[in-house]
Amino acid sequence: MLSLLMKYLKIIFSMLIVFIMFSGSWWGDDKKKSRIIVNQEKFIEKQKRIRVNNETLALLYAHVPKAKTKLLKSYGYATFTNIGATVVFLSYENGQGLAHNNRTGINTYMNMQSGGLGLGLGGQEFRTVFLFKTQQAYNKFINSGWEANAKADAAAQYNEGGGSANSAITVAKDVKLYKFSKDGLLLQAAIMGTKYIKDEKLNKY
Repeated sequence: MLSLLMKYLKIIFSMLIVFIMFSGSWWGDDKKKSRIIVNQEKFIEKQKRIRVNNETLALLYAHVPKAKTKLLKSYGYATFTNIGATVVFLSYENGQGLAHNNRTGINTYMNMQSGGLGLGLGGQEFRTVFLFKTQQAYNKFINSGWEANAKADAAAQYNEGGGSANSAITVAKDVKLYKFSKDGLLLQAAIMGTKYIKDEKLNKY
């Protein structure tokens, strides 16, 4: 009787071990599939931002042909596509983009967001292009993020070229800005309170 019981216990124990092993395998497969899906989604999002970046640069060059030379001479640049909206006197903007290192060719994917008082752009889509003269300015932008203050905002709304739309505007040390819609450059580009930060999930390998 005892030997028969031990035999049954061994069978049950063996089945339990097999069940645990297969369960672990299934769990591992699920985790692997999840990683594959996440990586595919990240790849698609990166390709989308690269495509929009190229469209933004093409628009910039169409509006300001001389900007191409300035961009190629810079240490790096960043492009963003923003959607601005206004509810009464409250405005907000959300957008996505990337920063590109001209020396290494590496892209850093970033997001932007802002909100505050102002007339805004009434739901208009517009593009932003930053030019970074130095490595220090570029690295500070992508690693520490950047928030436009009142001084930068005032500079962005004042055109030193006497109304010329062909001038990039200095918004920080070694940082210039173009901000425009598909129809042309926006001479008054309110940017105060706008934050630009690295997209941690998209940049994670």
